[in-house]
Amino acid sequence: MSDPVERMVNLALYLASTHTPRTAEDCRAAGLGYPEDQDDAAFIRMFERDKDALRAGGLVIEVVDAGESDAYRVDPDATYARPVDLTDAERSVLRAVATAFVDDPAFPFGDELLSAVSKLGTSGTGGPLASADLGRTAPEGQGIHARAIAEAVQTRKTVTFEYTNAADQTRVRSVDPYGVFFRDGSWYLVGRDRDADAVRTYAIPRMRDIDVNPSRPRTPDFERPADFDIRKAERLPFQYGGEPFPATVRFLPETAWRIDRLARGHGDSQTLPDGSAVWTVEANDARRLASWIVDEGPGLYAVEPDSVVEELVAGLKRVAASHE
Repeated sequence: MSDPVERMVNLALYLASTHTPRTAEDCRAAGLGYPEDQDDAAFIRMFERDKDALRAGGLVIEVVDAGESDAYRVDPDATYARPVDLTDAERSVLRAVATAFVDDPAFPFGDELLSAVSKLGTSGTGGPLASADLGRTAPEGQGIHARAIAEAVQTRKTVTFEYTNAADQTRVRSVDPYGVFFRDGSWYLVGRDRDADAVRTYAIPRMRDIDVNPSRPRTPDFERPADFDIRKAERLPFQYGGEPFPATVRFLPETAWRIDRLARGHGDSQTLPDGSAVWTVEANDARRLASWIVDEGPGLYAVEPDSVVEELVAGLKRVAASHE
């Protein structure tokens, strides 16, 4: 029995190195690792599985009509990134931004970032930032946990951890991790809570004793839903904390166009006859919503509930008093 990984690598290289599309029989006869004594039906099943695996890995395989059968080749324009020419100034900016993340213990992908930035080179006259120190200290705390969970996302292994919620209640959670995202200095996990049988979001800094299922490490514990999109699962800053409640925010006519960008798919909006718009969205923290309105203003106003309006007014009064 041939090694499946070696066989798929051979197939990828074969289809990528040819300018002429190759049929399944061409691939079979090319000595890529398909068993010589395999019957036609078994070969086609294995070949189709290999092509699906390569496509899942990011290769775009072009299908061409070759008469009585199809032929295949890797589409290089759709598969590989095109060369990017950077100026010295642009290279310096990228290295400077990367330095901030690489040196941050809470950032779990520093090694990968360091590898990517090293490929930018150090030539040029971009000033001091062009030669910024990219030495990385060992990650700790949140960064270690985020990395472990990110790897569990990739390998589709269930994670178990102790979790303390906003009400200071602690319990053990068992979650199938679908994705992670970063928000306001913290990493978050989105996944299916096995006990609740529902998709939930958890703040990684609130986790303790994280355990990735060690059983059958090469075998996934679950399948992520095909329609899952981490961008849709990401909550807004005020959608964490206590019990959810409906809130309404008014956008003045000159800022109404910003609703789609700021809402990120959350809530519902309605345009009024005067050109202004109202946005109704679920919130969990009145103070954070008030702060968000100030941060994203001017031109945004809290309509309801009263708790948000009161928080907004009180906050503005504190700011005004501090400047007296």
